Amino acid sequence: MSVIRLTPPLDEETLSKLRIGDHCLISGVLYTARDAAHKRMVEALDRGEELPIDVKGQIIYYAGPAPTPPGKPIGSVGPTTSYRMDPYAPRLMEVGLKGMIGKGPRAKEVVDAMVKYKAVYFAAIGGAAALLAKQVKEAEVVAYEDLGPEAIRRLVVEDFPVVVVNDIYGGDLFVEGVKKYAKEG
Repeated sequence: MSVIRLTPPLDEETLSKLRIGDHCLISGVLYTARDAAHKRMVEALDRGEELPIDVKGQIIYYAGPAPTPPGKPIGSVGPTTSYRMDPYAPRLMEVGLKGMIGKGPRAKEVVDAMVKYKAVYFAAIGGAAALLAKQVKEAEVVAYEDLGPEAIRRLVVEDFPVVVVNDIYGGDLFVEGVKKYAKEG
């Protein structure tokens, strides 16, 4: 199995090569944000304000890290369930967000928005938060510090492992996986 290396910001040419089930390693900048931060970002957009981060071509990792141990850049940082971001994700894709990392399936409206705006959804391994934290080389809060663990953080990662769950063509690994195993059963 080959692994695809990605470095944000992502562009449509890169995204056009990704298909559901592809294993990827991301190196570069990721941003963390969960539902409270997403709500604030969409509210800012609705008021005509600038976002606190430029999401164009970027990837948002749905995570809120545990407290940072001494000598480490970040605490355990595993993916959170993505459906809580579903009300906000299409609006962020509309303004240029190209990737999201989380766990669990997405709503139909979000999958449709990924096709429309040419964005992808990756899954990170749930339950492996301490291991994923080892791929984080730098971390800093860049917005909404009052949200604590849910503040927006800028992470610099190296070989952060993900799998493509939804591609720009409407493919859905959760749907296809169920179909595959239903046929074999």
